[in-house]
Amino acid sequence: MTNENKNIIYLDRNENQYGPSPACFETIANPHFTVLSEYSRDYTKGIKSCLTERLANEFHINEKSIILGFGGEDILKQAVHCYIHKGDKIMIPSYSWWYYKKIADEVAGIKVEYPIVEGTDSFYYDIDGMLKVYQEQKPKLVLISSPNNPTGNRLEIEQMKMVLSKMRDTVVVIDEAYTLFYNKDHSHLKELIEEFPNLLIIRTFSKYYGLAGVRIGFALMGKNHEQFSLFSARYLGFNRLSERIAIAALDSKEYYEGMCKKMNSDMDMYFTEFNKLPGFKAYRSFANFILVKIPSEIKESLNKYLTERNMIVKFMAEDGLFSHIRITIGTQEQNASLMNMVKAFLRDNPAK
Repeated sequence: MTNENKNIIYLDRNENQYGPSPACFETIANPHFTVLSEYSRDYTKGIKSCLTERLANEFHINEKSIILGFGGEDILKQAVHCYIHKGDKIMIPSYSWWYYKKIADEVAGIKVEYPIVEGTDSFYYDIDGMLKVYQEQKPKLVLISSPNNPTGNRLEIEQMKMVLSKMRDTVVVIDEAYTLFYNKDHSHLKELIEEFPNLLIIRTFSKYYGLAGVRIGFALMGKNHEQFSLFSARYLGFNRLSERIAIAALDSKEYYEGMCKKMNSDMDMYFTEFNKLPGFKAYRSFANFILVKIPSEIKESLNKYLTERNMIVKFMAEDGLFSHIRITIGTQEQNASLMNMVKAFLRDNPAK
């Protein structure tokens, strides 16, 4: 039944199925040859990049407080490699992106987990539990993901401020790869990096802006990150074409707002429809994916059923999430198709 490599719908890696704005393609189609053949000379203006300059204007912060990277995970990896050495402790969420553990292992760091717990209709950070682990373990670096992958929960701004106020003496890295799907207000960023000098906030153009294949990430740094700024410096500059594509995305607010409106509507559809199915439980999410608990006995057969129909979702294998699937919010057509497939599977395979 499977049509190999044909019309496969990938809803398993949180890629943006709507893709980037038309302006991004126009930038690729019409680059001046010097963008490809010459190194950047932005340094002559006292800046690292035309993109860091634009981001500084967007966030109303000093350009020196922004760095670029080869995607958000590149900056995350740089931060861990810069600050963590053999035997140092790094705090990570109990449910988290597997990559956090991998990069900690690369530098022989000691991983210390803090709790994310399941609530009535969503997961949430156990703030008291997080602070207790912090006080007992005294980590050298704390990694917070908001919204968190795969659980979809976030820290509210006031919660974030309270947590940061208790961790002033430690490097805190906040991974905000998915934040624009629920919060486009930048006003808190300037306040946070000015009040908390050890803070590093990582964002990316991969998710909301649909530019995962171009690899553009950036971070906002508190003033105590001079060491990291030197560690991550690229004296020949950055990818000049990627910089222009990212700026085109920033200029396309109307396109992305329309996209996000459709995705939020389908997020609500998934939450409502999955929670109507016997044995299923969907959780509220503030990202571009939704976590759904399914009856454990159908995991293998449902995976096979969807794969045969060229529909790929993430069947979780992490501790505590063995009976869960994570679904990337695709286009409205893709989301409707997946929901119909799941219902058809249940009709064809009634519970015994």
